[in-house]
Amino acid sequence: MAIKRILIPVDFSDDSLNALAYARDFAVAASPELVVLHVIEPVYYASPTDLYATSPNLALLLEEQRKAGKEQLGRIAADLEKKGHRVRTLLKTGSPAQVIVDTAKAAKADLVIVSTHGRTGLAHMVMGSVAEKVVRTAACPVLTVRRTVLKSGKKKRARRK
Repeated sequence: MAIKRILIPVDFSDDSLNALAYARDFAVAASPELVVLHVIEPVYYASPTDLYATSPNLALLLEEQRKAGKEQLGRIAADLEKKGHRVRTLLKTGSPAQVIVDTAKAAKADLVIVSTHGRTGLAHMVMGSVAEKVVRTAACPVLTVRRTVLKSGKKKRARRK
C-alpha cells in the first residue's frame, strides 16, 4: 500500500511536535503529503438562560486561539516546506478525536500519526485519550508515538505528574 497522505494532529505540545518530527522522518522515503491539523476545542459555560451558551469573553478567547494556531501552523509549514515536504495545514474547531477522524476521512489520509500524552489513572478516566479514540474509530491505520520517543529515536524517561 502506497502512503500518499499522512494526517498529523498537533496541539503544539512537545509530545505532538515529537510525533510531527517522527512523521517527517517517516515521510522521507515515500514523499507523501503531510496534513498537519490543529483542533481547537470550544469552551462552554452554563447560564440560567442557556445551558450551553458561548460568552463574548469565551468567543474572544476562541478567536485568540485561532490566531495563535494559524501562526504556529504557518511556522510548522514553512519549516517542513524548507525541508522539501509537501504540506497542508488545517485549523478546525470541535471535539479533537472526532475532528481528527472526520478530517482523516475527508482528506483521504492513508495514515494518521498521533502522539500519546501518557495519561493514566483518574486523568485518563475523566479526560479519556484522544489517541485512543482515534485508534478505535479511524477508518485508516493509526500510528501512535509515545512520549518517550524523541526526534532522534533515543528514549528519555517519561515524567510522572
